[in-house]
Amino acid sequence: MNPIEVPTASGLPLLGSILDLRRDPLGTYERARREHGDVVRILAGPPGLRSEIYFVFSAAGAQQVLASQAADFRKDDAFSLEMRETFGNGLLSSLDEDHLRQRRLLSPLFTKRKVAEYADAVCDEIERLCGEWEASGGTGADLNEDMSRLTVRMITRILFGADAEEAAAVVRRCMPILGMYTLKRGLMPLNLPRSVPTPANRRAAAAQAELYALCDRFIEQRRASGGASRQGGADDLLTLLINARSDEDSPLTDRELRDQALVFLLAGSDTTATSLTFAMHLLARHGDVQSDTRAEVLSTLGARRPTPGDLDAMPAVERALKEAMRLYPAAPVLIRRAARAAVVDGYAIPAGSHVYVCPWVTHRHPSYWPEPERYDPDRFRPERANGRPRYAWFPLGGGPRSCIGNHFAMLQMKLAVAMFLQRYQFSGLEEEVPIEVGVTIRAARTVGCRLTPVGPLSAAGA
Repeated sequence: MNPIEVPTASGLPLLGSILDLRRDPLGTYERARREHGDVVRILAGPPGLRSEIYFVFSAAGAQQVLASQAADFRKDDAFSLEMRETFGNGLLSSLDEDHLRQRRLLSPLFTKRKVAEYADAVCDEIERLCGEWEASGGTGADLNEDMSRLTVRMITRILFGADAEEAAAVVRRCMPILGMYTLKRGLMPLNLPRSVPTPANRRAAAAQAELYALCDRFIEQRRASGGASRQGGADDLLTLLINARSDEDSPLTDRELRDQALVFLLAGSDTTATSLTFAMHLLARHGDVQSDTRAEVLSTLGARRPTPGDLDAMPAVERALKEAMRLYPAAPVLIRRAARAAVVDGYAIPAGSHVYVCPWVTHRHPSYWPEPERYDPDRFRPERANGRPRYAWFPLGGGPRSCIGNHFAMLQMKLAVAMFLQRYQFSGLEEEVPIEVGVTIRAARTVGCRLTPVGPLSAAGA
């Protein structure tokens, strides 16, 4: 069968869809699927500076681009190149042999068994946040701010060690500047060189220099001491990175260590914070689901601290998280460039095209998700998931470039949800949460909720 020509979304004669993409990118993606189908071409910008983007919305198409035909779709698009300029040549943006070598060295550090060693450190930081809520009166929280603070503390502590409070402050100050700067440059058809001293270039250069200096200082200290900083019974991640070896690969250089550290700081804070923010917001808005999930948590744990071995006994926690990640995937699009002409879900994709796979839309596709806008964690019960395409849900990517930290992210989030529900009833104050689209999505303002102490921990005065 001959490939189908990709339909083009309607737009303005001179500017195409660029204004729609800037005003409401997520809504524009959804409208393109509704009006034109599962593979759609969107034009953006005036003639001569026009971007031509092929959006893939189906689960079958996502699987082809990310997995079965991954060799045809490279991560060397303009946005990925800007990411490399900002955050270095780490696992997120490296290519070819660099990426394969890094993956070989790092994969043993992120197995489910290995990341479980960080559970105590994760629980320490969750308890610290609960203590801060109690110290402030224990009646309210801003989930957007508080989950961001929590996840940055967790990743900096696990990466750099217990003395990472200063690092957390630097990350929270610098990462938003660099993320938005990189996104804007990656989406613009033309950019001034970074060396031109515009206000945006100067702000980004200062933030980048501060983050680089932070990572370099920890690397130098760890090299000089020859020792390790322990986190919950495990060496911190920087120590493991320094000692990472394989039979066929040389150790990471100091620059490579910094590049990997920057990737983990970026991916390990923003994405986890977004997922936790919306998971707790949705539980706060759906009291029946929250009550059932809490009952499971208390039945499993009582008043004690959870361990990794408890998590399989609390499937409702995992279902609540997966449904939040379905509705609010932290990375709403995954970008590739077609290295050669290809056929995706029956449609012809020209060589050199920018291809956007779109979890935001696929996760709302009515072919896979009845009543897709409705919050329903029971979608992830095994009996209801049977027959659903593998790539109907892929918030952590897929294929050879799937998120190496998926076990770590799920460990953090499951422990957090369980420990929050042990202590509090969450009541939502926000019906709708506006979304800000950057390198990842996040709530655009405060996400308020009321906290009411509950459970055996509360009764014991914990």
